[in-house]
Amino acid sequence: QLQLAESGGGSAQPGGSLRLSCSAPESVVAYWDLGYFRQVPGKEREGVACISSRTGTTYYADSVKGRFTISRAGAKNTIYLQMDNLEPEDTAIYHCARSDPYSNCLREYDYWGQGTQVTVSS
Repeated sequence: QLQLAESGGGSAQPGGSLRLSCSAPESVVAYWDLGYFRQVPGKEREGVACISSRTGTTYYADSVKGRFTISRAGAKNTIYLQMDNLEPEDTAIYHCARSDPYSNCLREYDYWGQGTQVTVSS
């Protein structure tokens, strides 16, 4: 069974920072796009950020541009989401997700992890 191992998350104050990481066996993610979406109960899930396996191009939701940075380790089986200047509206469960390299990696996923909670409050 494919597993995306997520870590990081937790609690932060507004303006603070957190970092998420996600890893999986290289054989199953090396040529796939990886990223994160977030979900709040009662709301639609929102693609947050993703990175292309082919080009290294990064994509961000407008709500996080300039505050979040996604990167991929050289081995391509690990990604990091650095979240700075956090806002209470960033509170959600963040899921690491895999996408077909020819799809919209902010909206289409074929597999995702169980998620990690991020809470931003004062």
